Amino acid sequence: MRRETVHAYLLLLPAVILLVAFTHWPAIETLVDSLYATPRGARPAPFVGLANYAGLLDDSVFWQALRNNAIYAAATIPVSIVLALLMALAVNGALPGRSFLRLAYFLPTMLPMIAVANIWMFFYTPDYGLFDRILGWFGGGRHNWLGDTSTALPSMIAVAVWKEAGFFMIFYLAALQTMPTDLREAAALEGSSRWNYFRRVTIPLLMPTTLFVLVNAVINAFRVIDHIVVMTRGGPDNATTLLLYYIYETGFRFWDTATAAALTIVLLAILALTAWLQFGVLGRRIHYR
Repeated sequence: MRRETVHAYLLLLPAVILLVAFTHWPAIETLVDSLYATPRGARPAPFVGLANYAGLLDDSVFWQALRNNAIYAAATIPVSIVLALLMALAVNGALPGRSFLRLAYFLPTMLPMIAVANIWMFFYTPDYGLFDRILGWFGGGRHNWLGDTSTALPSMIAVAVWKEAGFFMIFYLAALQTMPTDLREAAALEGSSRWNYFRRVTIPLLMPTTLFVLVNAVINAFRVIDHIVVMTRGGPDNATTLLLYYIYETGFRFWDTATAAALTIVLLAILALTAWLQFGVLGRRIHYR
């Protein structure tokens, strides 16, 4: 037994080394850096304690980025998951063109986010874009989708949902195809309706997949930066500035690495809290087969 234990730890050792080197150690270094001021030239960075975190409390852009990210997550996560489940249910049954529909649903996931951003920039172009053209058929006027503070963030949300729903659909489709068919047959013999079967059988059996998809959706909602850089750069008037983009802008544009480190720790704390809620609350409702 001892030899098997040593063998198991040796097999885990490369993954543990990579995890510590590229995840845990950088997080600790970031926490330490957030307690110091930004170094200037050859001058060593002085210890400032929690001053960087106190500065965030008076930073209006930080609070707006936090609010924008909360709205972004609250919109993209449930919409992407529900849409992915509906698409998986649609292509799970035997229907004509099923393979084509699966490819069409999954195609946005295969495109790089930079390419997706450029495609949607054409859709949002005032006067000449797809959406303004469609609105023009119904008498609608010109609208600057990415330049209006009321529509800029919803426009970013639409891009993310279009990109992520197909990716989540694959996991739901795989879970649906592994469900035993005798459950449906037994439910049909008992006279259960399709809605009752979906609510009482399908949804509980999909809960492990839903937890996995939910974790990925939360991470994606807080790590988004690429299409923000391409499409809006956080504008207009910080209407699309999200936490990760604000970290990038603070650290690499304004070169305030101490504040960027404090922002990173705040982001990690938010992700840790959501992970605890997901596995602590939702995990209790999940039964693995």
